[in-house]
Amino acid sequence: MCYIAEGRAGACDRYANDNGQLVRLDPLTILEKAEAAGGEIVPFLEKEWDGDILPPKNNFVTAIGAGTTYPDYKPAPFIVSSEVDDVDMITVVTEGIFSYCGVKLKIDTDRHLGTECAPVRADGEVVGHVTTSEYGSQMLSLGGVHHLTGGSKKEGRLTCSTMLALCNGEEVGLEIDGGTELRVQAGKPPVINGQLEERMRVGCGSATVGMFAAQWKGLVDEVVVVDDHITGVMSEHQAGKVIGWQSTGLKIKGRRSTPGRYFQVAEPGTGWGGTNLQDPLAIIDKFDPKSARPGLSLLMVSTTGEHSAYYELDEDLVPVQKEMPERLQPSVKRIEENCEPALTSVLFMAGAGGSLRSGVTEHPVGLTRSVQNSLTYVSCGGAPVYIWPGGGITFMADVTRMPKNAFGYVPTPALVAPIEFTMRADDYRALGGHMDFVMPLSEALTGKTGRQNDHILKGRRGVSPAGDNPWPTGSGNYPWKRGGG
Repeated sequence: MCYIAEGRAGACDRYANDNGQLVRLDPLTILEKAEAAGGEIVPFLEKEWDGDILPPKNNFVTAIGAGTTYPDYKPAPFIVSSEVDDVDMITVVTEGIFSYCGVKLKIDTDRHLGTECAPVRADGEVVGHVTTSEYGSQMLSLGGVHHLTGGSKKEGRLTCSTMLALCNGEEVGLEIDGGTELRVQAGKPPVINGQLEERMRVGCGSATVGMFAAQWKGLVDEVVVVDDHITGVMSEHQAGKVIGWQSTGLKIKGRRSTPGRYFQVAEPGTGWGGTNLQDPLAIIDKFDPKSARPGLSLLMVSTTGEHSAYYELDEDLVPVQKEMPERLQPSVKRIEENCEPALTSVLFMAGAGGSLRSGVTEHPVGLTRSVQNSLTYVSCGGAPVYIWPGGGITFMADVTRMPKNAFGYVPTPALVAPIEFTMRADDYRALGGHMDFVMPLSEALTGKTGRQNDHILKGRRGVSPAGDNPWPTGSGNYPWKRGGG
């Protein structure tokens, strides 16, 4: 129901009016099994191009740039047939318009980003919230139908633009109520309060004690690995006991769990080990004179090796900071070396339900059951997805495994994402597929569109799939190819 003036593009920047023809502006993206696929756009509208770049068997038509038939009262834009290993295959290709979608962010850091359930804002508008922390990472959940359509127009617009930028690999600024300011980008280190995060932790404090106990034995009398979640104390820890570590009489503030493991030693923050500490000695209660002695050496270190300090007890059994001895420097460096690079992961999550499925089949529940039974392989821009168990077709996709600029939007607001359903021709027929609208892959590669479409294509972009992506029609994707019938 959009009106597009002659020579102009629509509000979504996806379609234009070219002499009365509705033209899909983004190029149709084809996965090509070839090193030469460089992403050049080949115009379909130039008659001298005959469409021959690679043999069809080396190509897979993605939904990027394919267009949509929303509200899907008619078949999907492309229903493509091909032959793979003597098996007739069908791929149904459409751009889904998703109001029910979100973005999950995994941010590798020990720094406290914000309390669980704290609102996450973009340009002042709430676009999501902080969710449960995971091992060495903080998690954010952005988007969702309530932020897209349940609030103000500005909230919906900013939620949509934030998700679109993240899914297309752009950097985004976020603020967390009562927490930090972030700059995040898929596949890049996060910037937290202006500081670039370099490493995610090697493990919690207890795990770090266990990993490096033998390497510290004989070099220092006591080691404390400071961690917001589980702080480890070497002389108490089972790892220390097993290798004969002597008691030092150290008493730690916090809630003692099992021996050598302490919870809640400090408040969460952006200091030592994800705590609010700038001085790690704040977690030390005292040293018991029955076990401690003047000159006893103490190494305190964080789970990334970013923070470390060396102390020796004076005559009053008070720790006094000293220069880090050369003998301990390699072990601190080894913690750093065993930390993985800190990255931001962006997962697009959506529910492929409603009318989208009717663009695939006359019996939508048949498609759902076919996906659940692994007879239909779902991909997102040719990239693999994780299908959640249970009802419906709820999927997640890693945006870094997809071609660039795979996502669009409509002013609803909603995201537009590519989705492809690939299956055997016999299975497609059995679930009530639109067999009368199937076209050969060779025709689709030339830019021909089916009679169900009200638009034409502007061009084609050939790209190589990510190196670790399975080929959508590959033998490992289907139980019948793996000998399962």
